Amino acid sequence: MHPHPLDPLTADEITTARAVLTEAGKATDTTRFPLVLLDEPDRHTVSAHRPGTPVVRRLRVTLLEPATGAGHEALVDVTTRTLLAHRPLDPDADGQPPLLFEEFERCDAIVKADQGWRKAMAERGITDTELVVCAPLAAGNLGIEGERGRRMLRSLTFLRCDETDNPFAHPVGGLVVDVDLTARRVVRLIDTGAVPLPAECGRYEAEFTGPARTDLKPLAISQPDGPSFTLDGPLLTWQNWQLRVDFNGREGLVLHQLAHRDGGRLRPVLHRASLAEMAVPYAEPDPARNWVCYLDVGEYTLGRNANALRLGCDCLGEIRYLDAVVADDLGNPETLPNAICIHEEDHGLLWKHTNMFDDFSAESRRSRRLVISYIATLGNYDYGFYWYLYQDGTIEFEVKSTGLVQTSATVPGTRTPYATEVAPGLQAPFHQHLFCARLDPAVDGHANTVEEVDVVPLPMGPDNPHGNAFTTRATPITDSADAGRYADPAAGRRWRISNPASYNRMGQPVAYTLTPQPGPTLLARPGSPVARRVGYATRHLWVTRGRPERRFPVGDYPNQHPGGAGVLQWSRPGEPLLKTDLTLWHTFGPTHLPRLEDWPVMPVDRCGFTLRPTGFFDHNPALDLPRESGGHCGADKG
Repeated sequence: MHPHPLDPLTADEITTARAVLTEAGKATDTTRFPLVLLDEPDRHTVSAHRPGTPVVRRLRVTLLEPATGAGHEALVDVTTRTLLAHRPLDPDADGQPPLLFEEFERCDAIVKADQGWRKAMAERGITDTELVVCAPLAAGNLGIEGERGRRMLRSLTFLRCDETDNPFAHPVGGLVVDVDLTARRVVRLIDTGAVPLPAECGRYEAEFTGPARTDLKPLAISQPDGPSFTLDGPLLTWQNWQLRVDFNGREGLVLHQLAHRDGGRLRPVLHRASLAEMAVPYAEPDPARNWVCYLDVGEYTLGRNANALRLGCDCLGEIRYLDAVVADDLGNPETLPNAICIHEEDHGLLWKHTNMFDDFSAESRRSRRLVISYIATLGNYDYGFYWYLYQDGTIEFEVKSTGLVQTSATVPGTRTPYATEVAPGLQAPFHQHLFCARLDPAVDGHANTVEEVDVVPLPMGPDNPHGNAFTTRATPITDSADAGRYADPAAGRRWRISNPASYNRMGQPVAYTLTPQPGPTLLARPGSPVARRVGYATRHLWVTRGRPERRFPVGDYPNQHPGGAGVLQWSRPGEPLLKTDLTLWHTFGPTHLPRLEDWPVMPVDRCGFTLRPTGFFDHNPALDLPRESGGHCGADKG
């Protein structure tokens, strides 16, 4: 059985890649593997693939030598067991490989062995470090000369009352430690002075929160005939939708080749969809905190942090779980059980009309949606990622942020303009969650065009005597010089993705429209270290030419990269963007001003976007939905 070009990685492929690199002398027993990914073929090769055709599978492998800090990348053909390419990474030009899980424990041990840190802790009255947590935090790139070429982490310190306590309830204020992971030593300690340790525990487990409510009745979801979707390996079909489900160690869940059946045609909509990056910059200017900005996809390998989902807790209903296979730090295959959840949900009303001219007869249909999701935990935060497919051809993406807010300590009662005091002496700093979705459109084919559509009120005059008229203004994004765009809620701004060579029955190009839920873009100032490294977040949308090597909005290796890679490079003038392969990079997410209600554990905060068919179909594609069995959803009167 030949694989599909976009099938998820298998354990055998990961094992083969490691063996090829070992046989070629590029890896030893001490080599670490921060990342192993499928080298995806270009979209035209994939579109031309036919079942049964032999497939060449290639893996992109990132290697790290812990003793020297040297990073390498390799391209391995696992079909023919051939090393195709290998090159060293320049830490200044390329950036560092992503962080290893084992480096988190190494960072903790290095900090706790440092005499300067132990002295600072003793001055704060803490000499027993068994319950201390030294958080391993991505260092970013502040342009500090002594850090060039070093593989770094920065560490903030927290304390627990016992081994199960919430460490974020007890931050040790005024202390940050910079760690050289290769030299295994502390290279800088910043101590701005001791502040009182917040005393209240932040427990959220049932045994600490008092009696549970007793008035909540059971809610049962039953599909006695099973779900309406089918899975053939990674190929998923449901309600005229067809797509391929994938998962990798960096982005997590990836959807490929989303297409909608329209009569006898299977019409492509998206070639690829994923969450390609997420930045979490913080607002505190204090020297111990002004560097904090995490890139959870590129630095921490979001997908490797996926939860094992549990029925009734993370997903509810008639569930199908999919395991994911990734590479561990040693380059061996690791199975993440129940990483992906697929299920259906009732979503209320889809369409209805009551005909007042026919004795108020009514016709209605309920909406059902398909949910494809996973959850990842990155330190204090937990994120749920949800793709929704609807029966009317709509696609939605939603992120649910929950978990624990990061904290800092002050004298109780202190008011700061950069944080909210959520418990006595415990500050939750303001911050942003800036997600970046990668969307490779294929609206009836790959040659697409993007237009920026605004709603425009017209001036009063002879053609608009009462001033009520408004219309739309569509501006094509023609060149890479215009690639970066802002949302504008006052103009109802949206972006229409069309195929100028495919027309609907009204003679207009078929299209899908990206409708944002805009919030502030990156609030760090232009020229700041954060703004240089997180350039994608300075706009709500970037439109770039689609190329296989353009995988991530901040480049392949954002860990300690000085900035300027990714969309900032690809948006230089000179690349035409009409009727061609495109990638859309959409920035969205909340600016989080924590509330008391976010402590000790945060209710979910939702954000996302919608892709809706806009003249893609010739009429409502959900007219053929059946009336609800046993209900009264049609021909009601009176």
